[in-house]
Amino acid sequence: MEPITVIAGAVSDLDRSDVDTDQIIPKQFLKRIERSGFGEFLFYDWAKQPGWELPRNPILTSGRNFGCGSSREHAPWAIEDYGFRAVVAPSFGDIFYNNCMKVGLLAVVLAEADVRALAAAGEGEVDLEAQEVRFAGRCVSFEIDPEIRRRLIGGLDDIALTLQGSDAIAAYEAERERTGPVTTAL
Repeated sequence: MEPITVIAGAVSDLDRSDVDTDQIIPKQFLKRIERSGFGEFLFYDWAKQPGWELPRNPILTSGRNFGCGSSREHAPWAIEDYGFRAVVAPSFGDIFYNNCMKVGLLAVVLAEADVRALAAAGEGEVDLEAQEVRFAGRCVSFEIDPEIRRRLIGGLDDIALTLQGSDAIAAYEAERERTGPVTTAL
């Protein structure tokens, strides 16, 4: 996963609340197990509506409770594959929020008025190191779990975190008592 420090650029606004994961990526597109190729199906049903436009910008703003509904890691995959690097909303579905952070899609919680002001500004900067969103001459702080922040800044997904302990894992495997047949290479 790519390290995140600052995400800057244009903002795309999806001014809707309670956007669930089935609206983000409908179930009929969940047949892949790779993380790529989902972006073309992002908001699939809405994208068919006349006048729909959602530019591929680095920052997406939305209404409260974004990513609610069923647990599917495909939703953040689709958002990321479409081109968004950060989603800013007043609140997120819990599982969706955690899935975003695990794949390197920064989810930022701001007050609704600040989200609307960022959307109206049309461009901004999300600074993970400073924990600030900057736009239109304003600077708004946001909270994030320190461990999630460390992982995102370091570009560390679950596999990378595990690999950091590979020496300890190898030592444990070499030293532990085995009572059954050997199932690993010697």
